[in-house]
Amino acid sequence: MSGTIDARLKDLDIILPSPPAPVASYVPYVVSGNLVFISGQVTLAADGLKYVGTVGKELSLDDGKAAARLCVINVISQLKAACGGDLDRVRRCVKITVFVNAVPGFSEHPEVANGASDVIVEIFGDAGKHARAAVGAGSLPRNVACEVEAIFEIA
Repeated sequence: MSGTIDARLKDLDIILPSPPAPVASYVPYVVSGNLVFISGQVTLAADGLKYVGTVGKELSLDDGKAAARLCVINVISQLKAACGGDLDRVRRCVKITVFVNAVPGFSEHPEVANGASDVIVEIFGDAGKHARAAVGAGSLPRNVACEVEAIFEIA
């Protein structure tokens, strides 16, 4: 079933990957009432991990933004699965947390996080405007540059 959000994804030239299965003892999302909690998603692409390294060392600020964008596309993929394939059920993005694998002293976490936030607003419009935390991390799983978790409200 193709809805408004699927059409917007097509217009934005965003192809959602098949949601990856978890690799440990957790689930990719939990639906509780009308909220969907999406587990942290990393920079996994069809051909493996991308943006491996530390922002401010091996990776640039622009790389960090691109990593956050890839993470949030994976978040949206999990969200679509949580919505039974119908992203038109999404009422709003409540909050995202963006973790940035950065060098000590790095201070541009918000700019990296914009790579995720901007995509959510592009896809969902006003319903995509959300609360956010942008957090520096000394390391992330598999040394990826970024990880994003999210909470959405659905109908």
